[in-house]
Amino acid sequence: MPPTDAPLVRAIPLPAIRERRSVTVTYPSHPVVDSLFEHLGGVLPVADEAAFNVLSALTGTLTTHYWYLATLTSWAAGHGIASDNADSYVRSFFQGVGRALSDVTRSLHQLAADHETPNGNNERIRTTWSDPANSAALTSALDALLADLT
Repeated sequence: MPPTDAPLVRAIPLPAIRERRSVTVTYPSHPVVDSLFEHLGGVLPVADEAAFNVLSALTGTLTTHYWYLATLTSWAAGHGIASDNADSYVRSFFQGVGRALSDVTRSLHQLAADHETPNGNNERIRTTWSDPANSAALTSALDALLADLT
């Protein structure tokens, strides 16, 4: 097959694109490609391949989020809650708080703080589970993935 002069654009379309609710990262920016993705939930053209790879590494956390929710459901079921009730409850309250993500006037740290009562249940789980060791493990996993992507 003969070579082509067609531009090559990398993109990271995520599952929510089918509902037109997902920003798609592109590199390099191209008017036709960016216009297509703008109509499918938004586009985030990045300036260089390094930025593309960082955002690509972040997408590697998607199933971890679902696994976290599944772990919560399993934990509740292990404490006598019917699995379907635990699943329904976890889905419901995470969908509800997920809507707060559309408020771009508040940082993610501010959203977390806004959902915590000082010395309350949320603060307790955040500070005991999301301790420096777990944060470092996540950072290390992301760094290793990024190294593989570059």
